Amino acid sequence: MIYQLFALLALLAIYHVHSFVPAQNDFGIQQQHRFARGSMRMAVDPEHDILVRAARGEKTERTPVWLMRQAGRYMADFRKYSDKLPFRERSETPEIATELSLQCWRAYGMDGVIMFSDILTPLPGFGIEWDVVKGKGPQIKDPIRTKAQVEALTSLGGSAEIEATLGFVGETLRNLRAETEGKTSLLGFIGAPWTLAAYATEGGSSKHCMVIKQMMMKEPELFHTYLGKLAEDMGNYACYQIENGAQVIQVFESWAHQLSPFFFEHFAKPYAQKTMETIKAKHPDVPVIYFANGGSSYLELQKDMKSDMLCVDWAVDMAQARRTLGPDAPISGNIDPMVLLGTEADIRRAVRDCVAGAGGPGNRHVLNLGHGVVQQTPEAAVATLVDAAKALRAEEGALA
Repeated sequence: MIYQLFALLALLAIYHVHSFVPAQNDFGIQQQHRFARGSMRMAVDPEHDILVRAARGEKTERTPVWLMRQAGRYMADFRKYSDKLPFRERSETPEIATELSLQCWRAYGMDGVIMFSDILTPLPGFGIEWDVVKGKGPQIKDPIRTKAQVEALTSLGGSAEIEATLGFVGETLRNLRAETEGKTSLLGFIGAPWTLAAYATEGGSSKHCMVIKQMMMKEPELFHTYLGKLAEDMGNYACYQIENGAQVIQVFESWAHQLSPFFFEHFAKPYAQKTMETIKAKHPDVPVIYFANGGSSYLELQKDMKSDMLCVDWAVDMAQARRTLGPDAPISGNIDPMVLLGTEADIRRAVRDCVAGAGGPGNRHVLNLGHGVVQQTPEAAVATLVDAAKALRAEEGALA
């Protein structure tokens, strides 16, 4: 009788799990996921939150690793989607965005999954339309260049309003949290106000950012009004991501390389700080990472960024970055992405040097590249980097 009872319970458990597994679509991916808190879960990986702990500034048993653009066209599985579907369809269809986010983690076991999306994704919520044009990259339909256009920008609002306009982001994050819970950490991300404004005003990629820099210098009041609108709303957008499952937020200042130290200090930094203050006011325990691409020449100006961790680009030696920021400063980065085009020995050496430069395994460091994975990267190179990082463990007593 007892045996029959256990058998019945086992069958019910199996049914309970499979009742949450939906049908697959033409790409062979699940149509829908939900973070079902009452559903059965696999055993928790003891290192599932190692990235979160490191980003908070804790010493860890080893240096966690994830890569910017880890979900990308270097993967053959990713290209099955990117070769057939336009970018916004991929990033704004939750079941596809979920699958693309998870592919690299399943293959290589990074310590974090970052949702497949774009820093420009929230722009329609401001009334700014955009798309990705083949051969040109992101293109803004009507670039924001006048006072009337700045004043006409709509607000993203709070979480309820964001759900109404950008609900696919929340659904993707909930899907991902259901898949990663107890296994790895989930990252969300946003663009910093300067970078978003630069895209929206230049109309796309720009070599010199002449249009927005003229606004900065000739119409500073308009510029400050413009970035002020973006700053609070981007903070609220990050909070929305956290409320839907993100455990870490990375703030991308992707166009920091366009800024002199003066322009960074007076025009970009205050609004990035305002965005991060908004996040921390609502979610003080969720770590925020700030990445100023091309900003390694003015790391000193980033020491008070209001973030929990700074990510540095590949143009500075990690040991030098550690000296500049301090021995206990949480730091992320910063292997040159081109190293992944080298030999296995090159990759393993770069991992060892970067980890050592940050102070050794687990010393408040998240290993990453100093920019995104490039399309030409061999998949085996990514596997080697992740394996090499995970093999370096802190010595006994180093966590004290």
